[in-house]
Amino acid sequence: MSRTYQVFVNDKPIILTTAVEKEDGFKNYLLSKVRIRKVIKTLNKTDLPKVHLIGKKEETLLKKFLKKLPNVIAGGGKVYNSKGEILFIYRNDKWDLPKGKTEKKESIEETALREVEEETGVKHLEIVKPLDTTYHIFKRNGKYRIKITYWFEMRSSYEGKLNPEQSEGITKVKWLSEEESKAALENSYANIRGLIE
Repeated sequence: MSRTYQVFVNDKPIILTTAVEKEDGFKNYLLSKVRIRKVIKTLNKTDLPKVHLIGKKEETLLKKFLKKLPNVIAGGGKVYNSKGEILFIYRNDKWDLPKGKTEKKESIEETALREVEEETGVKHLEIVKPLDTTYHIFKRNGKYRIKITYWFEMRSSYEGKLNPEQSEGITKVKWLSEEESKAALENSYANIRGLIE
């Protein structure tokens, strides 16, 4: 099984792969020749559910793709409390996990811990282990960028008040049980669902 990567445009994946499959409900493009803005437009403007970008070598797939647009590096956390609940934020009418951009000279772990605390008010955070990295394309000031988010599983014994960072557009912060998390994921993002499920 060859390694693939998914880069999300909203909730539609661009799948980076070396395997050429017959187009059935998706379109194939050659990674070396593709015009990335055209692919983004196609995904945004049509009901096509996904596209495949075909590369030659598995080990260079991601590197070649990431050169196509400016990269923004972020760190975030999937935080558990002592009851086994997961920390969620509510922003732009969707449930999400806390994350944010790195600041100069910070390690990615420091970024993730700082951003979780800033966005939620949760203290006493510790990293348990790294999780999958997610990739998604967003538009800022008319330009497309790729956000690369390094995620960490964290835990915290914090039982104090949760404090949504309103200046970042966060309206709610909640600890959700497994059942509540499942419900929240119905109104979340594909790359977040991948981290929780």
